[in-house]
Amino acid sequence: MDEPNETADFWQDHSLTFLEMAFRNDRRERLEQPDGHAKKTGDCGDTVEFFVKLRGDTIQNLGYDINGCLNTNACCNAVISLVEGKTLDAAWELTPERVAEYLGTLPADHFHCAELVVGTLYLALADARENQRSPWKKMYR
Repeated sequence: MDEPNETADFWQDHSLTFLEMAFRNDRRERLEQPDGHAKKTGDCGDTVEFFVKLRGDTIQNLGYDINGCLNTNACCNAVISLVEGKTLDAAWELTPERVAEYLGTLPADHFHCAELVVGTLYLALADARENQRSPWKKMYR
């Protein structure tokens, strides 16, 4: 009995957007002196870290680092695509459901990856807001 070719299924079962976001690494960078920063580990063991650079109230640049799976990497890149160039207030509107919708084929059993990534984004946005209110805190990182 032949075993199914799981590799071919992977490539056929995912949208082009998902595949691009899953394998993209050019945004994976630890930005120096970020305006906002957060790091969070999910129940699955994946860790996501975001670095936010602002221009006024607009997200100019968003970098990330992860210790996690391909689905988490896809979600990180999706979040960056969806919020870079937006205001902090607009970025707060992002939901895990919107990330999954953007990716098109995030496996249902990995929806927690989108929740982890969006949750980490919220923490980074909150940190950026706090640093806007109290800029001196940024010097003590």
